[in-house]
Order: sequence, then C-alpha cells, then structure tokens
Amino acid sequence: MTSEGGLRARVRTKDGWAVRHAVLTVTDMTGSQVLRVTADDDGAVRGDALPPGAYTVIVTAVGYQPAASTAIVGASGRADLGNLVLARSGGVELPPPGPWTVDPAHSSVGAVAQHLGISSVRGHFTGFSGRIEIAERAEESTVTAAIETATIDTGNKTRDDHLRSPDFLDVDTFPQIVYRSTGPVTPAGPDRWTVHGELTMRSHTRPVDLDLTYLGTGPDPWGGVRAAFRATAELRREDFAMTYNQVLQAGIAAIGTTLRVELDIQAVQGDSLPMA
Repeated sequence: MTSEGGLRARVRTKDGWAVRHAVLTVTDMTGSQVLRVTADDDGAVRGDALPPGAYTVIVTAVGYQPAASTAIVGASGRADLGNLVLARSGGVELPPPGPWTVDPAHSSVGAVAQHLGISSVRGHFTGFSGRIEIAERAEESTVTAAIETATIDTGNKTRDDHLRSPDFLDVDTFPQIVYRSTGPVTPAGPDRWTVHGELTMRSHTRPVDLDLTYLGTGPDPWGGVRAAFRATAELRREDFAMTYNQVLQAGIAAIGTTLRVELDIQAVQGDSLPMA
C-alpha cells in the first residue's frame, strides 16, 4: 500500500452507503491477479501503483452481487475509479434457519451524537459479541448481543475517558450493554425487518426496536456461509440515567439528548467463528 499514486475507488450501495470490507481484485489482460485490496470502514480502496495498461477490476462483498469494470492506468501508475456501486443480493427472506454467530472482525457497532447543535461525534465499540437464531418461521427468530462498555472509541482519549466515567457508561460498575429480542420479527419492506427487543444499560432496561436491513447471504473464503445486515436505532440518554450535560452560554446543550446507533453486521452460519 502507498500513500501516493495507485488505484483509488469508493465502494457504495445504490443508496450511497459505504460497503465496508468489500474486496477489490485487479487482473491484467492475461487474467493474472496483480492486486487485491480490502476497503476500509468508509468503503475507500487504496492500492499500489500499477504499470500502465488496461486492467479488469472485480469488486465483491458478502451480501452483494459482484461488479466488474475496466481500469486504464496511465504512465503515472494512477487510476481513480470513483464510486463502484454494488447491488444488494438480499431478498424478502432471512438467512437459512439455525444459529449464526456475529463476526466482530467484519462488523461494527457505532453511535452518533449531536455536538454543540451543529455537528456530530461518532464513536464505536471494539469489543462485542452476538448470536442470531433464525427460526423456521422467520418471525420467531431471536437476537442476543453483548457490548463491552470499556471498549468505546471516539478517537479522543480525553472524551473516551469521560464516556467511561460514571457521568456516562460507568464501565467499572456496568461492564456490558446487553440487547435481547423479545417479540416477533416483523416485515417492514422488501428487505427490511423490525426487531423488537430490550436494551439493558447501566442496569436500566428499556424497549428498543432495530430497523434492520438484510443484505443477503453468501460463501466466504474460509469455507463458511455469511449473512450481512445493517441496523439502526435511536436511544434517549435519559432513559438510561445518562443525564450529564454542559449547557453553553447560548443555551445550547453540548451533547444531544438522543443517540443514533448504527450496526453493520456479518454473521457466520453455525455456533462458532472459523479459525483465523
């Protein structure tokens, strides 16, 4: 990987979402693979410089139909492919019945809060686990998940230490956030479902529904089968006794009262994850 030159691309869904962990494979005109790069959390792909010429670029991701295009690399060794759009391969049904284990290495659990009324602060948890049990009747499927509160990361140590304090997550007293589905999973669109459940945080349990999009199912490079989902929810901080705030001179709260939770999940079919 280099910081200058090379191939550049952004992998997106049709509605503009970044496709995380998409894989871009480049072959020359003889069919030989010359480059293989994985997209980052923003769907951005950055590859090494290539000799001038024409190349075939194939983009793949779990839950999406593969896409192929041609790249022309000039004398500089650079080529910007712009946005590469992948179409979802998911349908109205959930994955095949049975247990599915969330793969943290290819998933993300994040939250977005308003800051100063004019911008957003994003954070994510690096430690979490989860299990999805797909029932024969999709509506009876269940979800459980646990998040390690001490693993919060917003990219700022001072802010992260404050979030771990009793003002917010109080990680020493409450080391986990737990989510459990509690009722039928209900269809909400062609590839969307509503998961009804309860979230326990700081010993407070409140009903929380997940707006879930099923992105599809496909094989992975390790011989397993994976399903991909995206889910969102909104939480009120005060419902979980997180009422700390700083009010500025203009009367604007430093931190918004609601949080938007954003989940990008890959689950592996079976009771355990494959060995790395």
